[in-house]
Amino acid sequence: MISRTIPVKKLDVLSEKLQNFESHYNKDSHTIEYLENSEIQYSLRLPWQLNTQFEARDVVYVICIIQTESASVGLVKNNEIVLHKTFSTYAVRKKQGKSQIKYLKTRGKSKAGSRLRLANTINFFEHINERLTEYFKDNTVEKIAFSCSKILIPYLYSSKVACPFDKKDERIYKVPKHLSNANFEDLQMVHQLLSKGELIIKEDNKDEAEEMLQEVFAN
Repeated sequence: MISRTIPVKKLDVLSEKLQNFESHYNKDSHTIEYLENSEIQYSLRLPWQLNTQFEARDVVYVICIIQTESASVGLVKNNEIVLHKTFSTYAVRKKQGKSQIKYLKTRGKSKAGSRLRLANTINFFEHINERLTEYFKDNTVEKIAFSCSKILIPYLYSSKVACPFDKKDERIYKVPKHLSNANFEDLQMVHQLLSKGELIIKEDNKDEAEEMLQEVFAN
């Protein structure tokens, strides 16, 4: 599958190009699917702040991105990041460049440095969940833009401070992009990504789609 970013101002033009297809709205992914002979040919993920008519809608969502030693969470209302918090910790063995969590799979945790790094990791996730809980307590959250390394996910959900959403929560949208720093800049990048449309294209339709998009962006 291939994806292309579609600015808000080009959505109407793109929609006109796809009007001959049968369309179906997928509420879970906030996506319009365009079908031919009951087979999906294109999928258009809508900007989260717009409805299916490309009109502004009230939506509240949370962004949560986590890496080994850094994390950033934010609350978005009216397409603006109204609250955000970044976190950092010491959890990597500097000489080997390996996180304490990964190191524990092969070695013990008897050394003082190892215990410190592990304690930092535990506190790290407690602080993340505390801030997320504040967001969920005071707001009706519709979606969760989420990015987290698989090895870290168990720590998020086993924290003494409970994560306010389950790992199978249907509101979770896995950010389709690697975020190496999990800082405020990455948080802003995710917000910008979700504020634009995204056209998902089948490999078989690549040439046809590229021609169509050239016409869309030429207007």
